[in-house]
Amino acid sequence: QVQIVESGGGLVQPGGSLRLSCKVSGFTLKNYAIAWFRQAPGKEREGVLCITSSDDSTYYVDSVKGRFTASRNNAKNMVFLQMNSLKPEDTAVYYCAADYGNFCSGPVVWDIDYWGQGTQVTVSS
Repeated sequence: QVQIVESGGGLVQPGGSLRLSCKVSGFTLKNYAIAWFRQAPGKEREGVLCITSSDDSTYYVDSVKGRFTASRNNAKNMVFLQMNSLKPEDTAVYYCAADYGNFCSGPVVWDIDYWGQGTQVTVSS
């Protein structure tokens, strides 16, 4: 059974940091690129960045460049999103998604195979 479980979200003050984790099971992580999406209240879900199995990252939101970093440990079936210098506009539900192949299919049309349930990130003082 395929499962993707995100964790690590929460409430943080502006300027703070969070590290999101994505635990996968039921499929071979090394065969998938992993994309991080977010959906803010009243907005469409957007792709934030994607990391291939070769650890190449592609950013789709300019405002997170230099602040967000994705990493992965294929042996432990884990993917991480380190978020620093958080801003109120980063508030959203963050999703981890598996994209088959060693490339990221976005950003125009995503071909996502599996989605996580999401974790809430709230940046507020």
